[in-house]
Amino acid sequence: MGEEPGLETGLEPGPEPGPGRGPEPGIEPDEDDLFVPLRPFLSSARRERGRERQIAEHIGLRREQCKRPPRLARGLSRWDIVTAAVAVADAEGADAVSMRRIARELGVGAMSLYWHVGSKEELHQLMLERVQGEAPAPEPTGNWRADLESYARTARAALLRHPWAIDYLGSGPPSGPNDARNAERLLAAFDGLGLDPVTVMRLAMTTGTYVLGAALREVQEIRWHHAAEEARGTMTAPEIAAMFAEFRRVVRDSGRYPHINAIMEAGVDPDAPSTRDERFEFGLGCVLDGIEALVKAGQRGPGPHG
Repeated sequence: MGEEPGLETGLEPGPEPGPGRGPEPGIEPDEDDLFVPLRPFLSSARRERGRERQIAEHIGLRREQCKRPPRLARGLSRWDIVTAAVAVADAEGADAVSMRRIARELGVGAMSLYWHVGSKEELHQLMLERVQGEAPAPEPTGNWRADLESYARTARAALLRHPWAIDYLGSGPPSGPNDARNAERLLAAFDGLGLDPVTVMRLAMTTGTYVLGAALREVQEIRWHHAAEEARGTMTAPEIAAMFAEFRRVVRDSGRYPHINAIMEAGVDPDAPSTRDERFEFGLGCVLDGIEALVKAGQRGPGPHG
């Protein structure tokens, strides 16, 4: 008896995908098992991990005995499970994701999920890989600046769609095929510039760090604006105006904050939602201008602190 469809390792959906499904972006069918989970982003209790091992062993034994999975499990795929988990995390945060919760979202028993995902930690890893797949670095074009701009904008958009992922990406070795492919392409963007490997690595890291930091600030701004809107909902327009006027008066009259006062007098709102794109592009331009200056200066090593 052959393998039950949908039980093979990987993120690709089963043989009969429904509307809106498709292969996992950027993953070749034979690559999905090249990396083991290295960055599980929720700490699982020891007791829970032990229970998951027991379930995995039980299902593994059933596979060896060529037994078919339960009917409900046969109707699932990893694509369905990861999609549901990402949706829960987007709406409620990563802490809301558990095997039981995702099973409930899909209308199946928790045991059915284990035929496709070995543990909660594996599910977490697949979620991160999904986000990485939404932010593909372009194939190197020979124009390193254009390549980095394209990746930065795509990665920022993915992080704003999935703000929970900011806490778990950007450090450590590649977490999966999409992560590895992005890293490889970013490094390759600097080919032909005469830079040593340490400098190339640091330039790629600098770009990624800017994107993560900028996206994190935007997420914090969005949360702050939501909280502020709720607070203002209990105040009248004159009360809100008086509150801001008093704040400006205190800053001005104290004489201790002349630069902050100048910003306010100029009518600059540093956190205005309407300027987020402009601010991101300004910062990205500064980063890339710095890289360009280094390249033009012909530096060949990591410098005195390397």
